[in-house]
Amino acid sequence: MATAASEATVLKDPYAVMEVVRAAIINGDFAPNQRMVEADLCEQFNASRSAVRGALQDLANQGLIERIQNRGARVRAIGLAEAIEITEVRMVVEGLCAAKAAENVTASDTKELATIRSSMINAVDNGDVFGYSNLNQQLHRRVRQMSGQRSAQDILERLRGQLVRHQYKLAMHPGRMTVSLPEHIAIIDAVSAGQLAEAEAAMRTHLTSVIHALREVEASRTR
Repeated sequence: MATAASEATVLKDPYAVMEVVRAAIINGDFAPNQRMVEADLCEQFNASRSAVRGALQDLANQGLIERIQNRGARVRAIGLAEAIEITEVRMVVEGLCAAKAAENVTASDTKELATIRSSMINAVDNGDVFGYSNLNQQLHRRVRQMSGQRSAQDILERLRGQLVRHQYKLAMHPGRMTVSLPEHIAIIDAVSAGQLAEAEAAMRTHLTSVIHALREVEASRTR
């Protein structure tokens, strides 16, 4: 029988449960097509059944899981075609964010971007794939934040969750760092200089490159 103390720690807020399960999916703790059994999730995250049910519905709305009639829920697998579609949407929205970031850039922002720029160069020089991948995410996140476009940030955060596994494969793809580094530098330089059109174009060029890389990764996997 559960004690009063243990009962008090049970997560009953569907949003709180959604956040921890979402983080677990993004971190790779659940594999694509893995079943999401309510009873198991309740035990794993010490959450109530109703909170888990609500969390799964939210995650389904975000496209991270899918519900199958009479078979429950499972982590949704994103194929190449859908990954490309999502990246094409990112191209438009992140291009807007880059232009707005250039419009809003401050001296403090420029200094921070310069630090990220130097760190990315060092990561490539040292062959630090994981460090570079983290800096990549940091740069895109800062550009979104600098843009001040809250709606765009919400859209991109949702899309990022769906693409996380493809992003990991891209990070590990041989030579990807050396291809993307000058693209990221172009984004940083244009935003820092307050060049709206150039910042948007640089972001679009980078994400076009991501699409090419997604196709290369898939081709190498199926050989």
